[in-house]
Amino acid sequence: MQVLVIGAGVVGLAIARAAALAGHEVIVAEATGGIGNGVSSRNSEVIHAGMYYPTGSLRAKHCVRGRRLLYEFCASHGVPHKKVGKLIVATDEKQTAKIEGIAKQGEINGVEGLEFLGGNAARAMEPALNCTAALLSSETGIIDSHGFMLALQGDLEDRGGMIAFNTRIERLTPCASGWEVTFGGAEAGTLTVDAVINSAGLGAQAVARATEGYPEARVPRLVLAKGNYFGFVGKPAFSHLIYPAPVEGGLGTHVTLDMAGRMRFGPDVEWLETESYTVDPKRADSFYASVRTYFPGLPDNSLVPDYCGIRPKLTGKGEPAADFLIDGPAGHGLARLVHLFGIESPGLTSALSIAEDVAGQLE
Repeated sequence: MQVLVIGAGVVGLAIARAAALAGHEVIVAEATGGIGNGVSSRNSEVIHAGMYYPTGSLRAKHCVRGRRLLYEFCASHGVPHKKVGKLIVATDEKQTAKIEGIAKQGEINGVEGLEFLGGNAARAMEPALNCTAALLSSETGIIDSHGFMLALQGDLEDRGGMIAFNTRIERLTPCASGWEVTFGGAEAGTLTVDAVINSAGLGAQAVARATEGYPEARVPRLVLAKGNYFGFVGKPAFSHLIYPAPVEGGLGTHVTLDMAGRMRFGPDVEWLETESYTVDPKRADSFYASVRTYFPGLPDNSLVPDYCGIRPKLTGKGEPAADFLIDGPAGHGLARLVHLFGIESPGLTSALSIAEDVAGQLE
């Protein structure tokens, strides 16, 4: 079967690899000139354990399974990663109740390596920390996300798959043999394929609307939630990732470490009407305030604007977070077509699990 995957982000590449490993002929259409230029290159590069997500949700299922697959993949493919562990910290009784709830949810979701700690035990691990209690997740880690995507691309190409860069999909039309694909770019034209998977991230809704016969009512709204990151100019104060109790729209402004050992803070949640990728230095004020609740020793003038990303959310401010939305033939009735919407965090961790699921829907 000839399969077209739209989008060469981490999830698109993982799906393309899974389809190629299953013996299909795979082409990836990518609107930009490289892999992972959208959501995939603008995140905190954390391998999530899976304790936040509601029982039975796709996010819970794919995060837990995807994490296990991801650690195996990193080990077998030499992708730089590190199981650094993370502390979710509480600074008052209300937050303690919240992280106790997260611990319970983690147990329901089958997350290994969770341990509830008192304030003294947490501070023994991280002396710079201010907290009354903490939840230790020893399975949480960090990854070189670009290295991961290069490894996925390598496996895809080893199986005869290819990526067409600077190729924007303009129309998908059902035909007798599958799908007629109209694409733009320097070498614009049409192509007929057996199956189409839309993993276009922030562009997924536009691709769905350009799919003839796909009901407009099934296309969810796209809500842009920007996450800003600030770098720390000194030596890292922590050896674990540090997360506060979650906030509306995200997991709170947390401490992340990268593979080079740098410490940074983010992301916050900034609701947008249009895409924007500049970090406003003035947002540092709110970062100092929120970070100092758990890291009181954060020095003045130690934060510098770093980078930002946009989460392709399906729900807005004040609404409960939506689950991943994977709409396949069983839902919409069109043969060999899968649209993926709202694949935000923990999309990177979930990628290999989502890929197996979606590749299975093509049969």
